[in-house]
Amino acid sequence: MRFLARRGVFYALTAWAAITLNFLIPRLMPGNPVEAQLAHHQGQLTYQATKALEVAFGIHLHESVWAAYGQYWGNVIHGNFGLSFTYFPTPVSTVIARSLPWTLCLVGLSVIIAWVLGTLIGIVAGWRRGGWWDSLIPAGALFQGIPTFWIGLIAVSVFGITLHWLPVSGGYSTNTVPSWTGAFISSALEHGILPALTIIFGSVAANLIGMRNMMVSTMTEDFVLVGEAKGLPRKRVMFRYAARNAILPSVVGFALNLGFVVSGALLVEQVYSYPGIGYVLFQAVGSEDYPLMQAIFLIITLTVLAANIAADIVFVLVDPRTRQGAMA
Repeated sequence: MRFLARRGVFYALTAWAAITLNFLIPRLMPGNPVEAQLAHHQGQLTYQATKALEVAFGIHLHESVWAAYGQYWGNVIHGNFGLSFTYFPTPVSTVIARSLPWTLCLVGLSVIIAWVLGTLIGIVAGWRRGGWWDSLIPAGALFQGIPTFWIGLIAVSVFGITLHWLPVSGGYSTNTVPSWTGAFISSALEHGILPALTIIFGSVAANLIGMRNMMVSTMTEDFVLVGEAKGLPRKRVMFRYAARNAILPSVVGFALNLGFVVSGALLVEQVYSYPGIGYVLFQAVGSEDYPLMQAIFLIITLTVLAANIAADIVFVLVDPRTRQGAMA
């Protein structure tokens, strides 16, 4: 389709710009990774050790920018982001491979659950405006104004420290070993409940309020009134006519808000010391681990772009007008 082709070109240019900025920003910063390591060791490394670090980190001080840029693209394509300072001499790709599944499971499931819950409650609240479901809107507005990490701190204080219901730190119990065993999976699920609930409560409100307002606006459209006048079942009118059209901005908003949700999840992982990308990023910032920070920023950017691409595809499938415009 022409619509998806045009959007594909736009996203390709955006990905190129993101990778280019990711290449330039660390090189515009004062110093380099070797100097950061020297500062940590108070300049006590020998000349040979310094040169060895330059080779290990892939730093070529006399190399042209264009040559380094071409080499960087080759490294990105092959998933080679260099060595991590924090976990030296472990490659950055290995560190990310260990932590990324935790974030994907936590954030992915939490965001989907929050979007589904917020959308369904918003549909019912908008359809039955002024009723009991509509009374949830003020509570949703309250949660929308609270930072996600603050919700996490409250959950830690109430459910972890005061009630001792759930663990508040780590991704699994220290008595278990990461494996596909029942004990480890049970422990991981138990440790993920509070972080997941924190993300869900922090993001469900925006979906609920937006969907409710769109439903109220859509219910005044002629096609909804015609469906009711024909005597169609209320559920069919609500979901097939009103919700199907009202959900379009919500689908787009899901992708646009994903970046904010991911950034909030990074703070949530720090609050719970959850072994995901966010927790690793904080460790990298504290250690001035430029290669690891660079790779994580790139992954977050590409993840948001992928979510936007998925939203465009869903938008085309849901809205016939988009397909008609693309075919015209």
